[in-house]
Amino acid sequence: MLRKLYDWTMSLAATRHAEKALGSVSFIESSVFPIPPDVLLIPMVLSERARWLRYAFICTISSVLGALLGYAIGAFLYETVGQPILAFYGKENAFEQVAGWYNEWGGWGVLFAAVTPFPYKVLTIFSGATGLNLLVFVVVSVIGRGMRFFLVSWLLYRFGAPIRVFIEKNLGLLFTLFMVLLIGGFVAIRYVF
Repeated sequence: MLRKLYDWTMSLAATRHAEKALGSVSFIESSVFPIPPDVLLIPMVLSERARWLRYAFICTISSVLGALLGYAIGAFLYETVGQPILAFYGKENAFEQVAGWYNEWGGWGVLFAAVTPFPYKVLTIFSGATGLNLLVFVVVSVIGRGMRFFLVSWLLYRFGAPIRVFIEKNLGLLFTLFMVLLIGGFVAIRYVF
């Protein structure tokens, strides 16, 4: 089943709708969707390595625009939309405890979440709900998401063929590692922050 999903994703990466799908996933992942855009970015760059800059740019811009949606959810819809999303990730009770601290140091938190597997959407919503300076939020988001997507894309561009062989040979192991990092991010939200 995993091989079929991988083959389907690789085939989607080569279709005329791939860039729209990449932009859409990058956008919605920054505010509510739990699956990161890497599931499309990686096969797209491996499929057309010469377009790595374009794909990284699409991911970065779409992700930052989606982060603004998350910020708006936190700022304007916290009680009706933001709180249930934070509750889903187990963080609804932590709001008051960290709001003051977050407004002083939150830019670093956003940068951390933008670069790592930590669920970025939690901090986009939290940033809006606590009123983190919007300029700080946008600048840190552009830097963090850009670092992440451009680095991944460049590595795939630079080492494409061997990485593709490695991925295809170790698909099960890599999928397990990806899931551990993804779930680890959610666990970190619940128990660390």
